[in-house]
Amino acid sequence: METARFETFADAVIAIAMTVLVLKLPQPESATIGAFWTLKTYYIAYFISFLTLFNIWYSSHNLFQIVENIDNTAVILNGILIFEITLIPYFTLWLTQDAYSIASETTFGLLFIAINITYNMAVKAVHKSDPYNDKLIKADYDNLYALIPLAVILIGFGLSYSVFIPGIYISCLIAVIMWIVIARIHRKGVENGKWKI
Repeated sequence: METARFETFADAVIAIAMTVLVLKLPQPESATIGAFWTLKTYYIAYFISFLTLFNIWYSSHNLFQIVENIDNTAVILNGILIFEITLIPYFTLWLTQDAYSIASETTFGLLFIAINITYNMAVKAVHKSDPYNDKLIKADYDNLYALIPLAVILIGFGLSYSVFIPGIYISCLIAVIMWIVIARIHRKGVENGKWKI
């Protein structure tokens, strides 16, 4: 499949998920800082989900700039990733209703683990579908640093089940910020020809 068609479809799904996310944000009951602050869980969860969606979009855009065709395995894995993306607004809203619920924390964290794993598998599948692409080889998408955000989320599970129930939700925020920073450092290092991560 040509990547342009697939990228257009994925872009549309991400845009819809982002729109649904913001439409689910409630308005403060009054125009005061206190009323705004009572909704902090909503805003943090929205921020986590938005950053995740934006990072997937941005990273996929950069990847598909250097790949012209993908095979069935890459299409299927990216399709699974798109399915997981469509679940983000649902589980984000559930988390915001009670950030101290183990059930909502767990499902939110499991979704982000699934997204992280599927994204990394999809990138590897795209890489394998075009093994002789010099630009793709130079970009070196096959690196271990991509697993650091996953490890952070798993640490959050340990915190949630032991001492701090919102640990998963906080670890998801840290993980997505790390995912963005690691990708940026990696991209700059490859562009400058200094290193491969």
